[in-house]
Amino acid sequence: MKKNLILYSMQIAMLKQLLTRKLISDKEYYMVKNKLMKEYGIVSDITS
Repeated sequence: MKKNLILYSMQIAMLKQLLTRKLISDKEYYMVKNKLMKEYGIVSDITS
């Protein structure tokens, strides 16, 4: 589980960089984020 959380966090960080640099839209960001959450079994993003 811990390894999954680290991998998830790294992917979310990269995704956030893409959003910040305007390389993806808000809609694309949330679509990918939701898919990653399902993939990694993350139920809440309350800490992000």
